[in-house]
Amino acid sequence: VQLQASGGGLVQAGGSLRLSCAASRRTGSNNAMGWFRQAPGKEREFVASISWNGGSTVYTDNVQGRFTISRDNAKGTVYLQMNNLEPEDTAVYYCVVSRFSYSGRDPTNYVYWGQGTQVTVSS
Repeated sequence: VQLQASGGGLVQAGGSLRLSCAASRRTGSNNAMGWFRQAPGKEREFVASISWNGGSTVYTDNVQGRFTISRDNAKGTVYLQMNNLEPEDTAVYYCVVSRFSYSGRDPTNYVYWGQGTQVTVSS
């Protein structure tokens, strides 16, 4: 399974970006999906996850209210709408597929990882 993320780029603080991640085949429709990020010199960080049917979402505290995760199982795609971006959001963002139908912050829950897309927020 390959995960292809797109939508990253350079944006000014306060701006918005929408990340997309498509699976190479119909996988993950029964599995939670999510996003992690890693900034230079920092540990990898959980951002958000969504249950297999989209009915349950989890966010890390510092993106709550600014980011929205969603999914389209017919397309095998997960999205991350990022609003009111801050320079602290600058990182490489990775989409992931969990081994479970519901999943949270634990990176060991996730068995497939995308290649990452760069998000840079200027002040």
